[in-house]
Amino acid sequence: MSSKQRGSPEEALNRALRFLGYRPRSEAEVRDKLSHLGFSQPVVETTLERLRHLKILNDEIFARDWTRGRVEERGYGPLRIERELRQKGIDKALIAEVVRETFGQESGRERAKKLLERRFKDKDLSDTKTQRRAIAFLQRRGYRDSVIAEVLRMPEG
Repeated sequence: MSSKQRGSPEEALNRALRFLGYRPRSEAEVRDKLSHLGFSQPVVETTLERLRHLKILNDEIFARDWTRGRVEERGYGPLRIERELRQKGIDKALIAEVVRETFGQESGRERAKKLLERRFKDKDLSDTKTQRRAIAFLQRRGYRDSVIAEVLRMPEG
């Protein structure tokens, strides 16, 4: 074993807490980080269990907070949220639940409409070039094509 004591559960916990100190993380992110740092699988799992027990690590709370922040601060749509949560190792069933709760039946139509109104406030959306830009903007934000088409057909009002 090295002089750094890479197998030490205490060191693993300290490294995990430091990693979580920058911003909230999913369980998979912490697992990957500790594994990358060279901690053994049993030490990693013990550390994760300890963090869950201390209520520092909770994927459900993480997913809901992440989604709320991305939707409210950046205007992201359901596709973008799903992709980001998948990349963070969140369970598919939990992703589906969080997206359904956040966007409901509307699939983000109202949010997409508000985003368009704010971003293209003084622009003529019947202009082909402007419309292409609006479509690309909403696609980057993670809205479905059907929602984009519907929002762009809505009369201004």
